[in-house]
Amino acid sequence: MATEPQGSGVAATRPPARATAVWSVAVLAGSAVLGLVGGLIWGEAAPRATLQEIGAGTAELVSAETRAFIGADVWFSGIAIVAGLLTGILGYRFAVAPRTGGARAAVAASLIAGAVVGSFAMMWLGEQIGLSAYNQHLASSPNGTLFSASLVLGAKSALAFWPMFTAIVLVIAEWGNRAPAPRRAEPPQ
Repeated sequence: MATEPQGSGVAATRPPARATAVWSVAVLAGSAVLGLVGGLIWGEAAPRATLQEIGAGTAELVSAETRAFIGADVWFSGIAIVAGLLTGILGYRFAVAPRTGGARAAVAASLIAGAVVGSFAMMWLGEQIGLSAYNQHLASSPNGTLFSASLVLGAKSALAFWPMFTAIVLVIAEWGNRAPAPRRAEPPQ
């Protein structure tokens, strides 16, 4: 009577697959939440250009040479870089390093995908903060009223910083953990 060894078959592969799926969803959700926090920080800390109402529903820049637009992009980029480093370091330490094989690659891919989600969530929330006040000022203020412009990410390429820095951290961590090549024994002379 032949018996199948314990731990083989489909049942043995489910717990690691389930754990990988749970970790993948967790890092995606965690990155999205971190993106919302980043959006709050960006929306509150980034400089905004000052506008002046010149007619009903029309406003123009007070200073055409303002650096507020560049400053807003720099703030976004800085927050995205810090978030990328955080998700890369913490994600590698707690989600990728304990895994092996395909589970390791799946969680690493989820970290990078989560960074993309987090980057877009940060842009969306940051642009929403102050938008209603801007629209209200634009619609109902008398001529000559000064108010802040709505925050907009001008350099859309800054969206790539978060996933890029997450991927860089993962590559560096993997490179540092690889096994050294075995040394070849030198023939005696």
